[in-house]
Amino acid sequence: MVYQNLRIRILSGELPLGASLSRRQLANDFNVSIVPVGEALQLLESEELVESRPRVGTRVRIPDSDDVRGYYVVREALETHSARLFAEKASRSERQEIVTLAAWLDDAYGKAARQLLSTGEIFELHQRHMRFHMRVAECTGYRALRQAMERNHVLTLNWLYDTAADWHQLPERFHASLAGELICGDPLRASEAMRQHVTYGREELLEKLDHRLRRMATATP
Repeated sequence: MVYQNLRIRILSGELPLGASLSRRQLANDFNVSIVPVGEALQLLESEELVESRPRVGTRVRIPDSDDVRGYYVVREALETHSARLFAEKASRSERQEIVTLAAWLDDAYGKAARQLLSTGEIFELHQRHMRFHMRVAECTGYRALRQAMERNHVLTLNWLYDTAADWHQLPERFHASLAGELICGDPLRASEAMRQHVTYGREELLEKLDHRLRRMATATP
């Protein structure tokens, strides 16, 4: 319970990058002893969502620029391979599912661009976005690929969405166009479409994150 709740609070932005995590305070918040809190923090540290530093204590992890860029390189490699395999292996019903998910996302992002979303709504959209990409990986039939992508997504999307206020500003039919290439039956076209999709706006987002991380590093004792 403690682990799942803390994880959601981090991924939803309720606990932002650098937020201090006091074991005693968390134990009081969850009405448990310090032991399950410590176990939860260890799990989250193994997932690189939190970090412990001497004289600082435990906090939501602040990645450095090399971390983020490295994970983005891994994401591009995993996603393009996933798209290629999907084009080769997905069934007709799985292809239709991806088209349906893509249409929902485009509609949701369009609404997000026109109105201010609550934290809960942002988190829900974040989760549905991840679900779209995870579903592509699941349809390849390779569990290890899905697991690797999920771990990478949790970090990159959390770091970037936590940083960029305009992350939801996407081109029209951004996901529908990708879905069309994924279901076309051509692995090379699917792979290239996914590469363009996951690298869209990357440098702008990474530049914003670089600036924020430098400010946070300067402010950290």
